[in-house]
Amino acid sequence: MEANGIENLTNPNQEREFIRRHHKHELVDNQCSSTLVKHINAPVHIVWSLVRRFDQPQKYKPFISRCVVKGNMEIGTVREVDVKSGLPATRSTERLELLDDNEHILSIRIVGGDHRLKNYSSIISLHPETIEGRIGTLVIESFVVDVPEGNTKDETCYFVEALIKCNLKSLADISERLAVQDTTESRV
Repeated sequence: MEANGIENLTNPNQEREFIRRHHKHELVDNQCSSTLVKHINAPVHIVWSLVRRFDQPQKYKPFISRCVVKGNMEIGTVREVDVKSGLPATRSTERLELLDDNEHILSIRIVGGDHRLKNYSSIISLHPETIEGRIGTLVIESFVVDVPEGNTKDETCYFVEALIKCNLKSLADISERLAVQDTTESRV
């Protein structure tokens, strides 16, 4: 058991291997990139049921109020999302780059919108693990984005990381609540 109370099937070397294998971003000058990790006390199938919904990101992303998908749920599908007030944007146009139900990987690219996240691309992958003796999920999300004029790499990464951390916290809260319901219902 690690000091943070997390006993997991994915040791640090495996975690690095997941990042190396699934989170490849081609960085160019004036871009920043980061990788965030979240441990969720819910099985992969529950977490994935939320993450894979390219057509309904608002199910766990608190800054999205509405989503309209153009096309089928396949690579290249585009969605228009409305962003809640309080952020420096009102809408974003995003394209589905990868949806792998076997490996539990979703990748999107922002292709338009009234925000400063130019050339933004993200990858999120889910991996089973054991947390304190229970089935859990290791979530890894990485991104790359242009640094807007007038901002530093650190400022840009900090802003995007803060958004992703909010999304991952919400994903954890909702997934863990669904896992408890799932456990409760299976006992009845």
